[in-house]
Amino acid sequence: MNGLIALVGSGEYLPVMEEVDRRLLASLNLNGRKARIVCLPTAAGREGEASINRWSDMGILHFQALGAEAQALRIIDRQSADDPQCEPALENADLIYFSGGDPGYLYDTMNGSRAWNAAQRAWARGAIYAGCSAGAMILARRIPRLRLAQTQTGFGIVPAEFIIPHFDVVPVLFKPLILALRRQLKDRERMIGVDEETALVGALGGEWRVMGRGGVHVFTKHGEQRYTNGQTLTLD
Repeated sequence: MNGLIALVGSGEYLPVMEEVDRRLLASLNLNGRKARIVCLPTAAGREGEASINRWSDMGILHFQALGAEAQALRIIDRQSADDPQCEPALENADLIYFSGGDPGYLYDTMNGSRAWNAAQRAWARGAIYAGCSAGAMILARRIPRLRLAQTQTGFGIVPAEFIIPHFDVVPVLFKPLILALRRQLKDRERMIGVDEETALVGALGGEWRVMGRGGVHVFTKHGEQRYTNGQTLTLD
């Protein structure tokens, strides 16, 4: 990925994320044309029509209000992820946004699919990746399945073993599992927690900035560091 990456803890398509999304759009070099946004409700693919349509409509309305051209692609299962008709929109997108839902299902649906490969071509030329909750989690090396106390493979794009969204409101029931994930970290490995209504925005090999009301927590084997709105960090 050669463009910006936004890891969002919660709040996709809501007014609280307008500042983040305006910054993402402002980073694009569009030569006067409108930004082309593709919203993907894939992580909610098993939640039913109402949820899929809700995320799709919210994404379109949100980015249209910010002056962009927006569409939602109905990629909700492996069959639709392998539909070649989706490829042109993804290849030509300036920003591809994955909203929340089930991270394991999202990864399994997209991994190796025609849609993911088309999106990779967009990211290689500098398109933005934005992912909220599940959409952020899949970029880590591993994806925790908190209800089952298990992990599965992630895409490993962001240099982190785990990315945990909604970090400031993790239920008490799951806190021992979060601690167990931290104990798995080896030297030079990290786990990132992103609070609700907060985003970590940056580029691979470059600087990352915290934006929003909460914080970003970076855990290593030996300690923890919390960063708040406006603070920067590097992920090497």
